[in-house]
Amino acid sequence: MSLWVDKYRPRRLDALSYHAPITASLKALASTGDFPHLLVYGPSGSGKKTRVYATLHELFGPQVEKLKIDVKTFTTSSNRKLEFNVLSSPFHLEITPSDMGNNDRVVIQDLLKDIASTEQVDFSNSKNNGTPKHRFKVVIINEADSLTRDAQAALRRTMEKYSANIRLIMISNTTSNIIPPIKSRTLLVRIPAPSVADITAILADVATKESVHFTADPVQSGFLSQVAANSDQNLRRALLSFETISMSNASVACDGQNAVVTLDWEVIIKNVSSSIYTNRSVSNLAKTRVVFYELLAHCIPARIILKGVLFELLRLCNNHSKAQQLVEIGSMFDERLSLGSKAIFHLEGFVAKAMVALE
Repeated sequence: MSLWVDKYRPRRLDALSYHAPITASLKALASTGDFPHLLVYGPSGSGKKTRVYATLHELFGPQVEKLKIDVKTFTTSSNRKLEFNVLSSPFHLEITPSDMGNNDRVVIQDLLKDIASTEQVDFSNSKNNGTPKHRFKVVIINEADSLTRDAQAALRRTMEKYSANIRLIMISNTTSNIIPPIKSRTLLVRIPAPSVADITAILADVATKESVHFTADPVQSGFLSQVAANSDQNLRRALLSFETISMSNASVACDGQNAVVTLDWEVIIKNVSSSIYTNRSVSNLAKTRVVFYELLAHCIPARIILKGVLFELLRLCNNHSKAQQLVEIGSMFDERLSLGSKAIFHLEGFVAKAMVALE
C-alpha cells in the first residue's frame, strides 16, 4: 500500500492540474529537437520533481518509470572508497551528490564523465530510414543548491564538454547558491507554490477517490482549505496531513482543530527556541546541544533546524535592531553549514551568538 502522495502523483504533463502556463512551456520544450539543460527551482512541495518526471515521460515515454537502484563505488584522492546510490532508467539517472558532503565533486566528476562520454543511440526509431537516432541521456541532480563550489565548477566543465550526449536537470529550492556560470548555461524554470485553492481542489479529488467520510461537507465548511493553509502551501505536506487525519478517524470531523497536524520535531524546535530566548546561559546552551544532537540523529537537516530556530526567535523578539542582528547571524552560520562538515558546531555557534545578541 502506497502513500496518497505517491499513489496520486501525476505521471503525464496533461494530468497536472495547476500552473498551466508552466506545463505548456515544458510540453513545448519536450517536443523540440534541442532540449536544453534545466534548472528547476521553487519552494518545497510545489511539484518540481513531479513536473520533471512528467517532462521525461513526454520525452521518452513510459520507459522512464522502469526504475532500478544501482550502487556505485568511488575512490577519493585519499584512497577512501565511497558508496553512492543511483536511481536510473534506460533514459535517465537521478542522483543526490550532496549526500556525500564535501566529496560531491568526486561523484560529479567520475559518474557524469562516464555517462556523458558514452554516446546514446536509439535503435527503436531506426526502422523508418535505417539510421539510428542519436539521443541524449538525462541526469537529474537533486538539491543542486547544496552542492559545494568545487562540485559546481566540475559540473560546469561537464556541461561544456559533453553537451551533445547529456542533459542536466537540476532541482533546487533556490538559485542563490548556484554559481552564475551554471545559471547562464541552463534554462531557469521557477515552480511557484500552489495556491490554497489549488491544494484544496486536489485534496477534494483525493477524498472522492478514497471515499473519505466526513461529518459535514468539507468544501463548504472550509475544512480542506484549512488543511491546505496549515501546510504552508506545501502540497506534499498537505496530502500527508490529510491522509494522517483520515486514517486516524473513521469519519473525519470538519472542525478547525482537527485540520492541524503538528509534527513532533517542529514542537521541539519551538520549545528550544523559547528556552533560548528566556534563558540565555551556558547551562542552557549545553542542554540545547543535546536537543540538536537528537534532531540530527532523527535525520532533521541542520539547515531546517537553523531556519526554524531563527524564525521562532524573530517571532519572539520585539526589538527591530536585535531582530536584524539575528538575521545577520543566521545568514552567516547558514553559509558555514554549507562549507563545514560538523553541523552541530555551527548550530551551537549560532545559538551562542544569538544569546549574546539578545542579551
